[in-house]
Amino acid sequence: MKNQTCHFLIGGIFSLIIAMGIGRFAYTPILPLMQKELSLSNTAAGYIATSNYAGYLLGAILAGAIPFKKYRTILLRISLIISILTTALMGLSYSNSLWNGLRFLSGFASAFVLVLASGIVLDKLSTIRKTSWSGMFYGGVGLGIFLSSLMIPSLNHLFRWEGTWLGLAVVSGILAIFVWIWLDETPNVVEKKNKRDITGKVPPAKWLIWLIIAYGLEGLGYIVTGTFIVAIAEKTSYFHNGATLVWMMVGLAAIPSCLIWSLLAKKWGFIKSLVLAMALQSLGIAMPAFWMSKTSFVISALLFGATFMGITTLATTLGREMNPSDSNRTIGMLTAIYAIGQLIGPTLAGVLSSLTHDFNVAFIGAASVVFFGAILLSSGFHFEITPNVQPSNIKKTEEN
Repeated sequence: MKNQTCHFLIGGIFSLIIAMGIGRFAYTPILPLMQKELSLSNTAAGYIATSNYAGYLLGAILAGAIPFKKYRTILLRISLIISILTTALMGLSYSNSLWNGLRFLSGFASAFVLVLASGIVLDKLSTIRKTSWSGMFYGGVGLGIFLSSLMIPSLNHLFRWEGTWLGLAVVSGILAIFVWIWLDETPNVVEKKNKRDITGKVPPAKWLIWLIIAYGLEGLGYIVTGTFIVAIAEKTSYFHNGATLVWMMVGLAAIPSCLIWSLLAKKWGFIKSLVLAMALQSLGIAMPAFWMSKTSFVISALLFGATFMGITTLATTLGREMNPSDSNRTIGMLTAIYAIGQLIGPTLAGVLSSLTHDFNVAFIGAASVVFFGAILLSSGFHFEITPNVQPSNIKKTEEN
């Protein structure tokens, strides 16, 4: 049983490496390479990025709205195939229009993989009373970012930017074999999915609206750093064409972050942990605006990496526990509002940077938005009881 659970969890992690760490986020460190060789303008690069966010939004909406509990595994596999193919085709084309279409499909597929894999894995972990392991699952995104950052410089040196996309697609294809074998939903996962494994009191369903709004603000703010930090670092004199290091720091910090935040949530409560994570992230986003140096970029990247997937882990796990009977719909709603935020964020940042001729105002604005989301979430503090008081102890107290 233990081996089966470990294989299941690793299959989930690999699915996030393929669709999110590589399929979705590899564009950020590869973009400067493409711009250098193709003279790709910032405007064109922005449109390509926005296409990905638009696809992600549509995928999130459909994944959350369509009831397909019996078909989650097959749809997950189809989405992974689309993700791998779109990654490969990015290196086989030279058309802006085609790149826009490929990134749209990639975003669509990555949203489906995130929602479906999250639903399958979180339901399974809830069944075996291991919800805290969700941190290891979501760590797959950070692991994918880190691994791709390690491979990209070598792939680019050997095969240029085209071979970089193809090389990452080959790695994704190999990982997909293990997802096929290990990540297979069994009937008992769905049957037992109403069981909860969060210590403490879960907020009522009506409070979900505050979680959704705050998560949307997170999507709006975090994506400014997620989209532009490598490109901005590349243009400074601090990195000497080695700005991929910044993205590597993001991935490195993200790998353990989800597990750490899950453990903290078990100790402190999910809402308190979310507020702290968003406050730390807002500090990291604003840092380059007030302190421009190699150190500030690295610290900003580490704070960003340490929180952005941790926030996703906490928000989706809490949302799933607030509505366990329809986890796909809840995770889909959260992912959709997050996608709306990140669709708007880069556009606003681009406009502000054009007006002010730098990204300082954009970074400060993004940090303020995320911090405001944290303030909204603080309204849920009173729902959380002392984590050390276990349900069994409460029962004994009531009996006495």
